[in-house]
Amino acid sequence: MISISDEAALAIRTEGERAYPDECCGALLGSFDGERGKTVEAILPIVNSSGDAERFHRFTIGPDDFMTAEREARAGKMELLGFYHSHPDHPAEPSDYDLEHALPFYSYVIAAVEGGAATALTSWEMSADRSRFLREL
Repeated sequence: MISISDEAALAIRTEGERAYPDECCGALLGSFDGERGKTVEAILPIVNSSGDAERFHRFTIGPDDFMTAEREARAGKMELLGFYHSHPDHPAEPSDYDLEHALPFYSYVIAAVEGGAATALTSWEMSADRSRFLREL
């Protein structure tokens, strides 16, 4: 279960629109409670480090950026809950590439951006057997 603050949801959509026609990406920061689940309170935009020819349909978060996200979360007394990215001119559903590169526990928020305007916003978590994503939002 996940909830996303209105401010964080707006920021994700805005990042997707700015990056269009490429994919944006970043980290989800917030809190985790065993009963209430994950609460995204803030985002940390990250530069998509995929090669120029791939940015329109791929995102890459490098190890240094991953560590920066963990440090930022700790500094703000939050946790790294997952990552977000946009799907330019595609639905807000995970691709096979997304599944291959996902990690357990983390949430993966996807913003659909159609013609430069953000539309749907969904969230997904990998199943325990790592075979598929389960929709959270």
